[in-house]
Amino acid sequence: MPIMKKLTRRRFLNGALLPAVLGTLPARAVQGGEPLGGAALPPDIIDTNVHLFDWPFRRLKYAGARALVAKLRRHRITQAWTGSYEGLLHRNLDGVNARLAEECRANGAEILLPFGTVNPALPDWEADVRRCHEQHRMRGIRLYPSYHNYTLQRPEVARLLRLAQERGLMVQLAVRMEDPRVHLPVTRTPAVDVAGLPELLVALPKLKLQLLNAFNATEPLRGQVGRRLIEQTRVTLDFSHVEGQGGLGKLIAGDKDSGRPPLAVERIVFGSHAPYFPCESAVFKLFESPLGRTDLEKVMRGNAERFLRG
Repeated sequence: MPIMKKLTRRRFLNGALLPAVLGTLPARAVQGGEPLGGAALPPDIIDTNVHLFDWPFRRLKYAGARALVAKLRRHRITQAWTGSYEGLLHRNLDGVNARLAEECRANGAEILLPFGTVNPALPDWEADVRRCHEQHRMRGIRLYPSYHNYTLQRPEVARLLRLAQERGLMVQLAVRMEDPRVHLPVTRTPAVDVAGLPELLVALPKLKLQLLNAFNATEPLRGQVGRRLIEQTRVTLDFSHVEGQGGLGKLIAGDKDSGRPPLAVERIVFGSHAPYFPCESAVFKLFESPLGRTDLEKVMRGNAERFLRG
């Protein structure tokens, strides 16, 4: 009978997360078997921020569904909320969402969960919401205000959020897609101004809203804007764009220099922004964070599961 060793945070991380980052987790562990040493496996990961198809401005290694799924599996990611890069620049979003739903069904291996794109600046956007929900059975939608050239003050945005709440759809709002320092001059897209979100959300207490890609060196959540958003809303955020060593811990502790208050662990979900970013980056951020096992499990999976259930 093997001796069962206590699963400390160090064993939890060193025994599973780091090998997962390096792609060396034993096959039987990935398939659900007990790892060497008798320690219980850490939870699988829900990645709330991935995309399929071609990024418009450079070739990505894991753009196809099968390649992306294989990559995610290597890092214990067993569910990924998936948008479509085609939604950024295509006008026929019905076709974009249909292709995304079919690709996730055919090649997503029950890992890729499609999130349709909706543009409230286009005519008949309500039909796109209806088709995402009723025809494609999607659990949520994604908004890209910068690429679709509208602000959150546009009246249609409030109507869209209200419709999503009525249908029980999650809404993911992409604050940015890439760092502005690497934008092509012809496609400069500023980060979304989220200052008005607290007022929008007052009348939508049951709306499930997540901000994607909201943090980096030029983040729009600094100062009073960030304070109001964190203190006056229940918005959930991923950490895909958090920069610097110990960035996840600093996000939780708050940033005195920028005036951003602490962010509760319960409002942070795992997001890799794959395949634009390597998903190893997000897993490394977990590995070097100061979180104990209970909070790590929340960020890795528990918070997203709760968000999905509503």
